[in-house]
Parts: sequence; C-alpha cells; structure tokens
Amino acid sequence: MTDTSYTPPKIWTWDAASGGQFANINRPISGATQEKPLPRGDHPFQLYSLATPNGVKVTVMLEELLELGIQEAEYDAYLVNIGEGDQFTSGFVDVNPNSKIPALVDKSGEIDVNIFESASILLHLAEKFGYFLPKEGASRTKTFNWLFWAQGSAPFLGGGFGHFYNYAPEKFEYPINRYAMEVKRQLDVLDKQLAVNTYISGDEYTIADMAIWAWYGALVLGKLYEAAEFLQVGSYTNLVRWAEKIAERPAVIRGLKVNRSWGEPSEQLRERHNAEDFETKTQDKI
Repeated sequence: MTDTSYTPPKIWTWDAASGGQFANINRPISGATQEKPLPRGDHPFQLYSLATPNGVKVTVMLEELLELGIQEAEYDAYLVNIGEGDQFTSGFVDVNPNSKIPALVDKSGEIDVNIFESASILLHLAEKFGYFLPKEGASRTKTFNWLFWAQGSAPFLGGGFGHFYNYAPEKFEYPINRYAMEVKRQLDVLDKQLAVNTYISGDEYTIADMAIWAWYGALVLGKLYEAAEFLQVGSYTNLVRWAEKIAERPAVIRGLKVNRSWGEPSEQLRERHNAEDFETKTQDKI
C-alpha cells in the first residue's frame, strides 16, 4: 500500500480549492447561486439535462416512446452545463432542489409537475404512457428490483470508481482497488442475470434496461472512463451481448446525442425540439 496516510481533523472544514476537476461546482451547501429562469418550449415535456449516463436514461426513454408513435411524449431538451454551474440557477433549483441532472417538467396536465431523479422520471413516463413497465405481477416487481438496483449500485461505479480512477487529482491504490473490486462484482451480477434472460428482468425490454445500460452498457462498450481494459469487461460476455443489442436500437442512438456537448459534431445535439433536429442541427448550428 503506497497511499499517503491521512488523519481526519476533529472538525471537517470546506477547502474550496479541493475536489480536482469539479472543484468549481462542488460545495457543501444547496440552493441557487444566481437568478436565472429556465427556457420553456411548446411541447408537453421540458427536459433540462446533459448526456451523462443519468441524462441518457431519460432521453432514451423519451425517444423510445416517440419511436412507438406516441406524439404526446414530444419534448424540448435544454442543455445544462454542469461544469459551468447551470444546475445552480434559480430556475433549475425550482425544478430540482438537489441541483442534479436530469430534471423534467411535465406540462401536459392542468398543473405543471416537476420530476427529478432519473428513476423517478422513468417511472413517471412509463406509468403515464403504459410502456416499458409490466402492469402487474412478478414481472413488474422484477423490473422495480433492477431499477432500484441501478440507483443503488451506479454511485459505486460513478462517484466511486469513476472519480478515483478518472477524475481525482491524484491516483491512489486503495480507493481505486476498492471500487474496482465492487464494480467487477456488479458486472458479474449483471452477467449472470443476463445468462438466463434476454433483458435484465426477463424477456421484455424495460426501464430497468434503460437505467442500467446508460451506465454499465457504456462501460462494457468502452465509452466510460477508458476503463474497459483495466476492468477486463470483455470477459462478461452475456453483458456485452445485451449492451450491443440495446446500442443498436434507433431510439438509443438518438437518445445518446441529445444534450451532448462533446465528441464529434455528428454525435451532438445540444438542444432538441423536434425529430428533424437530428438531421438538420450540429454543434455549430445550435
């Protein structure tokens, strides 16, 4: 073990200079830092997000609903640049007091409904439109099991492994090994589940697949943290099969582009207001 020993002080204090890449947005208090309203479009749903895994869950769900021909699921998607602190504007905090993407406003009813936390958004949309969530019985419970598994497990992949392996200002053996071990255990859990199921909770593609694929599909397909070789993700053959199958879905291909502000221009759609935007807009045109 080569890590430098650290003795915590009796009372923790905030060192604003710490935190590495995200030091400018990490803070121990909540609330808005600036007064700025959110833009609003004309569609029933207003999405404020970024194409990180948590954001991708929701854009994939919305595009899947539209792929089914459900025009009532049309949405406007606005980019929230978390690196610049857009999540701390007064308008965003009004929708999500936790200041995390994604945040969705459902304005299809008599009153606007604010929804935050990606799993809550997936559930809201699934129950509203009646797709991607079994309506009753054991299949519904299994879907909930895996949806909430994703919510409890992904922080170990993102805030744990991803932070210490990819973002931390210094690399230390102990946290990287600790979280790598847990991520590989999670990959093994998924691989064994998919050895006997086409999709995560059975034969049907559900919101559980969307939630898990956004994180773990990206990881095993080499799209997250450049850690595929380090974690030997190719050994999880059932998981890779599932990830590749979902990646081919037209709605997933579109969903990955929405609110994306990095990569090739053809991979980016910073704002989305209509289906035609995928054909007509690039990074430079928005």
